[in-house]
Amino acid sequence: MSLQENTREQWGSKLGFILAAAGSAIGLGNIWKFPYVVGDNGGAAFILVYLICTAVIGIPVLMAEILIGRTTQRNPVGAFRQLSGSKFWSAVGGMGVVAGFVILSYYAVVAGWAVGYIYEAASGKFFEFGEPSNAGHHFNSLIEDVWWIVGYFSFFMILTMGVVFSGVQKGIERGSKIMMPILFVLLIILMVRGLTLPGAGEGIAFLLTPDWSHISGQSILIALGQAFFTLSMGMGAMLTYGSYMSKKDSIPIASIQIVILDTSIALMAGVAIFAAVFATGLLPNAGPGLIFHTLPVVFTKMPGGFLFSIIFFILLSIAALTSSISLLEVITAYFVDEKGWKRHKAVIVFGILTFILGIPSALSFNILADVKIFSLTFFDFADFIAANILLPLGGFFIAIFVAKVWGFDKAISELKHGTGKLFNKNPWLLTAWKIFIRYFAPVSIFFVLLHSTGILDMIFKALSK
Repeated sequence: MSLQENTREQWGSKLGFILAAAGSAIGLGNIWKFPYVVGDNGGAAFILVYLICTAVIGIPVLMAEILIGRTTQRNPVGAFRQLSGSKFWSAVGGMGVVAGFVILSYYAVVAGWAVGYIYEAASGKFFEFGEPSNAGHHFNSLIEDVWWIVGYFSFFMILTMGVVFSGVQKGIERGSKIMMPILFVLLIILMVRGLTLPGAGEGIAFLLTPDWSHISGQSILIALGQAFFTLSMGMGAMLTYGSYMSKKDSIPIASIQIVILDTSIALMAGVAIFAAVFATGLLPNAGPGLIFHTLPVVFTKMPGGFLFSIIFFILLSIAALTSSISLLEVITAYFVDEKGWKRHKAVIVFGILTFILGIPSALSFNILADVKIFSLTFFDFADFIAANILLPLGGFFIAIFVAKVWGFDKAISELKHGTGKLFNKNPWLLTAWKIFIRYFAPVSIFFVLLHSTGILDMIFKALSK
């Protein structure tokens, strides 16, 4: 065993891993994207489809990704190389590192908006807005300000680098143990406040009463994509976090706990937001503008809105930070494992490079708004490449790798570590996992890939002629 293997960092506790991994999964996708996607797709019926997709596809692929990391104790590139000895599969691991690099470059821009809105809320700006359109104009004026958007982007990157710089236990694990409980407490406060508002019952009914007329083939694919992306799969984050795990810990139990935490946060955010939105007579289908256009007005219409607006954007910023940490850790782990770099050097160099790469995305809302790549701004292009291509491909290849290259015999032998008598008493669990990884996951993710890239729509249009 090499010196590197002996000295490689590990989680200090099982709870540390669960909170860090859940923090990776819990991000802007839960508190920003999930509520507006639910609002656009009819509420309760979409949530049920989403939960089914998470159980059938999300958990099995999450288990597979964590398993690859724990087995090899390596970053995505080293993990695939060790298990396959193939340059192709090493490149698949490299795709995850690149995806993390690209995603962080524009994700931190949006996260900077959340941080900036803590000040907007605290300064009382929201009370100047009578309608969502006024809040929308204010938001647009902020992101058109180069100094505002780049300033908060750089501040958020410094926060992310500071945590990862401190290491796995002293930085990521310690930070997760502090931030995740705070996130839960703040969200519970917001949810309770939303539920106590007059008229909040309509929002709860929207989330609990299924209307299946809103469900179509497209909404099922959206639910599947949301379930996949919200768990941070396909970008190497879960694989990297899994590489710091001990074989004494149960991957199936850990995966279920991560999914429960991730889904609970998304649903709690939905309750908090829609209870308030319906109570104040605004519309739930505001799309991506729900957080920055609609909610500022919602807060002005509810008692105690000033305080709760500050709490909400602190919550949103913490969720974004726990995810961005995992993205930078993927890049850091690669250079520490494969290139022999010191952690501090890797964090500083690639934190700065990520910031530089993200500058065009930040400027996509102002001075570079008219600069297009295939009719997309820098921001939209980076988002399209990472979220619509690299992540689905990453998840697709993980399922194929476990089923066809590594093989179930070797994978299951590793998976059994830390599970006690779980599989002896419930052998059907392994059978189900094998079926989902071999068949359901690759096919489902392939359709998500076709849908997210627009290829599926092109096929349907061609067939309809």
